[in-house]
Amino acid sequence: MKHLISINGLTLDEIEEILKLSEKLKRQQKEGIQHHILKGKTLGMIFTKSSTRTRVSFEVGMYQLGGYPLFLSANDIQLGRGETIYDTAQVLSRYIDGIMIRTFKHSDVEELAKYGSVPVINGLTDLMHPCQILADLFTVYEHKGTLKGLKLAYVGDGNNVANSLLHGCAKVGMDIAVAAPKGYECDKTIIAEAKEAAKASGSQVILTEDPVEAIRNADVVYTDTWVSMGQEAEKEQRIKTFLPYQVNGELFSKANEDAVFLHCLPAYRGYEVTEDVIDGPQSLIFDEAENRMHVQKAIMAILMNQ
Repeated sequence: MKHLISINGLTLDEIEEILKLSEKLKRQQKEGIQHHILKGKTLGMIFTKSSTRTRVSFEVGMYQLGGYPLFLSANDIQLGRGETIYDTAQVLSRYIDGIMIRTFKHSDVEELAKYGSVPVINGLTDLMHPCQILADLFTVYEHKGTLKGLKLAYVGDGNNVANSLLHGCAKVGMDIAVAAPKGYECDKTIIAEAKEAAKASGSQVILTEDPVEAIRNADVVYTDTWVSMGQEAEKEQRIKTFLPYQVNGELFSKANEDAVFLHCLPAYRGYEVTEDVIDGPQSLIFDEAENRMHVQKAIMAILMNQ
């Protein structure tokens, strides 16, 4: 494990290593035990796409690991504009010990990893969101005690979150059902990769346009915003298209009685999910948000301590 670009690039053993270390670091943090695993090391955090959770969780996490987080906004770095990604990767590799990047183009992350000599962590691209999904898997594991054999239903836009959920669930042996309207399906290459991984783990990948079919017998129900950053011009059309995919009390009741609800946030109550579900007793959204930090700490510790 040299980088974290895609969950599909991880083995099951590597995923389990991340989850076990996340559990340990979370317990130590709660008990006030210092774990300065990355003392003296610096993480460069490149943001061409802004975020609350990604910046705070990586910055605080790196601080708790004893290292230094260096924030680099689109104004601070000329990634792929005034300077080539090759040059940026080469130069940053001489200064810092790891790079986290949250950006639009997935190819930017791949090129940074290809041309640099330090570990690269994908904090989000338009195609994938691996750190989020590893945090989701950790959250489910905490509350259910297992992952293999469970069913996760994702309802809504077949976006970067849905793509990485396909990879993650298939790798760990969870069944996954994705309900998305026609024209908003997940990436075809990622679907094929997930189906291949599911064969090895013994899980199922179910793709449908029917949210009721997807959510039936689900142990975990997941949704995401209908209008992501950069899609504001499509807002009116997207709301009209996705309205039948709203996770409300009636739809949620089709899942298993002890099903839990996840949402990567930010959430728009009354659109993709109703208040009775997202603020209800089965919602784990704030555990999920907290676990971003613990899981990312595990990822940084593994990658930057080699």
